Amino acid sequence: MHFAIRYLTEYRYDAAVTDNLNSLRVRPATTSTQRCDEFHTRIEPEARVSRHLDYFGTEVIEFGVPASHEHLTIDMRARVVTSEPPDPPEGSWESLDSGAYLDAAGEFALPWQDQPAIEGLEDLDSQLVGGTPLETLKVLCEVVPDRFEYRPGATYVGSTVRDLIAAGAGVCQDFVHLSLVLLRRRGIAARYVSGYMWAAPEDHGTDSLEVDTHAWVEALLPGAEGKGEPVWVSADPTNRRLAGETHVKIGHGRFYSDVPPVKGLYMGGASSELDAAVKMSRLDPQASARA
Repeated sequence: MHFAIRYLTEYRYDAAVTDNLNSLRVRPATTSTQRCDEFHTRIEPEARVSRHLDYFGTEVIEFGVPASHEHLTIDMRARVVTSEPPDPPEGSWESLDSGAYLDAAGEFALPWQDQPAIEGLEDLDSQLVGGTPLETLKVLCEVVPDRFEYRPGATYVGSTVRDLIAAGAGVCQDFVHLSLVLLRRRGIAARYVSGYMWAAPEDHGTDSLEVDTHAWVEALLPGAEGKGEPVWVSADPTNRRLAGETHVKIGHGRFYSDVPPVKGLYMGGASSELDAAVKMSRLDPQASARA
């Protein structure tokens, strides 16, 4: 699929601020199933921009606005091509103990720091019954949304897995954090993915819609019959399915704090008001439309 994406973020301050320093993780990644053809960022007030890759390989855009200002606009536009991933491997549970798997898993197989203290995990874990890691990943995509209601406002950006279990509701970020805990308890390496998702119904003819930034999980699955390299497979527990060409990846990390879209600070005692909107447009693959 071909997409044009615009991510517009605006901050308004109730008094002048200075030394506004920000890090952005908004550029779509280039992977084996995704290609970012165009990418532009416009910042007002104008600022000098630098770029680098972080530890996990996500592009980070950094800028600072030293002068006094009461408004900040970050306008990102991209054009992306995605394709369906290949069928995921049906490797066995025994393959999770192989040297090749453990080497590829790295820190993404480490248990959650406060995992033993989270009440309610045992009951959820007991429902993840699958003959292979892939089957378990598919079961996870049913268990989490069956148990928890998707409800914006039930949690906030700093909420924990414990908060989700207590509230019985949350958003995609919470569903992914819980999924990471459950998969790692089973010995399956898993990582948090930040991105965008084309959310139009399949039978709907719209070519443009407003969406939110989205989150899903990537699980490292062993090769079938112990052969081949382990493969990272994307799954979206919020939408009850494996992720595909409708998902546009920005980057990944151990959890949300490794890949926040925008992170910054400023000097001054002003409070801020944020407006953020993501618009995705589906493009004709034969057209040369620009984002």
